Amino acid sequence: MTTTRTHKELVPVNDGQARREFMHALLGDLRAMERMIAEGRFEKGMRRIGAEQEMFLVDKTWCPATAALKMLDGLKDPHFTTELGQFQLEANCDPQELAGDGLSKLEAQLDALMEKVHGVAEQLELKAVLMGILPTMRKSDLGMHNMVPSPRYLTLSKVIADLKGGRFDFSIKGLDELIIEHDSVMLEACNSSFQVHFQVEPQEFARMYNLAQVLAAPLMAISANSPLLFGKRLWAETRIALFRQSVDDRTHRSHFREEEARVSFGTRWVRRSVTEIFQEDIARFRTLVATEFDEDPMAVLDRGGVPQLKALRLHNGTIYRWNRACYGIGSNGTPHLRIENRVMPAGPSVVDQVANGAFWFGLMSELGARDLDVTRLIDFDQSGSNFYAAAREGLGAHFTWLKGKDVSAGPLVLDELLPIAEAGLRRAQVNADDAKRYLGVIDARVRSARTGARWLLSSWNALKDKGTPGERANALVAATVQRQRTRRPVAEWERARLDEADVSHHSFLRVEQYMTTDLFTVHADDPVQMVALLMDWERIRHVPVEDKDHRLLGLVSYRSVMRLLTSGGSMRDTPVSKIMRTEVTTITPETSSAQAIALMERYRVGCLPVLHDGKLVGLVTEQHMLGIASKLLNPDGASEDEAGEE
Repeated sequence: MTTTRTHKELVPVNDGQARREFMHALLGDLRAMERMIAEGRFEKGMRRIGAEQEMFLVDKTWCPATAALKMLDGLKDPHFTTELGQFQLEANCDPQELAGDGLSKLEAQLDALMEKVHGVAEQLELKAVLMGILPTMRKSDLGMHNMVPSPRYLTLSKVIADLKGGRFDFSIKGLDELIIEHDSVMLEACNSSFQVHFQVEPQEFARMYNLAQVLAAPLMAISANSPLLFGKRLWAETRIALFRQSVDDRTHRSHFREEEARVSFGTRWVRRSVTEIFQEDIARFRTLVATEFDEDPMAVLDRGGVPQLKALRLHNGTIYRWNRACYGIGSNGTPHLRIENRVMPAGPSVVDQVANGAFWFGLMSELGARDLDVTRLIDFDQSGSNFYAAAREGLGAHFTWLKGKDVSAGPLVLDELLPIAEAGLRRAQVNADDAKRYLGVIDARVRSARTGARWLLSSWNALKDKGTPGERANALVAATVQRQRTRRPVAEWERARLDEADVSHHSFLRVEQYMTTDLFTVHADDPVQMVALLMDWERIRHVPVEDKDHRLLGLVSYRSVMRLLTSGGSMRDTPVSKIMRTEVTTITPETSSAQAIALMERYRVGCLPVLHDGKLVGLVTEQHMLGIASKLLNPDGASEDEAGEE
């Protein structure tokens, strides 16, 4: 959730006078930009690239580590800054010319920055990992207590929460389905991305931006790396759906009213100028925050200077297009325009990320030089539909491409787009060896059908019968960390193994890491016969009783069903309410394993329902505890199932 950095603190725009003052500054900045374009004040004849690398910090249990501020103290490097969560960092690369060895310089700097992070992290007994979404992320990690204590983030979060009435609803459906509610924007902190920048000239901006919109779909398909969230298999790039919903300031209104989300693909083509994007954003989205402005941009232009356009940049920083138009001032003091591509997730490796960027830079260079007007070849809505299809399906997505051509993502990339990207890098005078190497990474990834998303899912599924969901998530993160350090692309990665997580007592600190969440429940007025059938079908000994709002009413055990039978009671005619136990010992997802074991021993129970906000979310049984106890007693030993495996 990166916002524009300013020297003044942000404040909510919560009264008419403040809103009018900010709007005056915003419109003044827009008029100044129009004048700068008309007078040819922007840099020309230069293709610069840049990148922002986001990452997660994890502890010994491979779970989020709230150590961002300690890391910054240890790094002492202006290339690094915070992100939304205290378990995240962002590294900003220096701008590079695309020509020559620009791509390899970008990779070298990313490698150097990551090595610096690894060095400081090791001193703090932490690890850094590049992933779009961290599989070990827990909802309990996403409270406001884990937000970076920055006035900028806190203010923006408060404003959006106030607009939403303090309630954020999320619904994402993939192979599994996730429906949850949260109380802040902090679910956005589940996301980490690799954002690249491509400098363009004002006169070509509309055409180049439209190209970026069309190319978002195939780029998304090859770079997907976020298929898992809270143990659910969702979109190939779940980050797209999650980010859109996490900072959505809209409320439920009439279906007749059309409103665009702050995170969006956009609504239409750009016809003439970059200012159309800023005009639409001003028209569609109310100002959320403001700061003090001490600049008259027109007066600065009159003096021959370069205005900062702080109001315009601030407003632009609260609207999250997947391709964002950016205004900047280079180290040479000359203003420029660039397209910020926000499509790609972090990871799976540095070389994979740079290869993704090279693919996009090459396509932009070649198709841009051809003066291709994509607005005549594909409908805008179809372009957006392709993008979301790629986010859902990854390499398996099907597109309606230019001129109505139906094509799958993989063949499109291999047969059509890679040769164009190669020609574009050659046109941009990128070193031939670099172009061959990076595009070769893409070629191998697509031919092997092993994107980051597919590697994660294949590893997850292969481990299905070898550990708890928490252990599997740990293994994915641990394996990713280890493979990233080899600097090999994901197409060469072997699947994650359970033993890579270095399983020890640290891995089972809380019950949410292994509790059963796929629950079979009944209602109080159901017949006991239903309970008996569930126990038989699913081989379970405890069945929770809940109401329609998932509030726990009681618990039925195998023993209580047997008592009914031996007493001559009718399972068909007896309601569950007659035999359920209403005084039930419960725990929360954050309960430690030691506490859970102690409760089972104290109350002599074989099952503990897990409640969150008063609602049933999981179940921990004595079978779980036997498995955990075995691992606690023998942390270095292999299970019988694993003993014969290589």
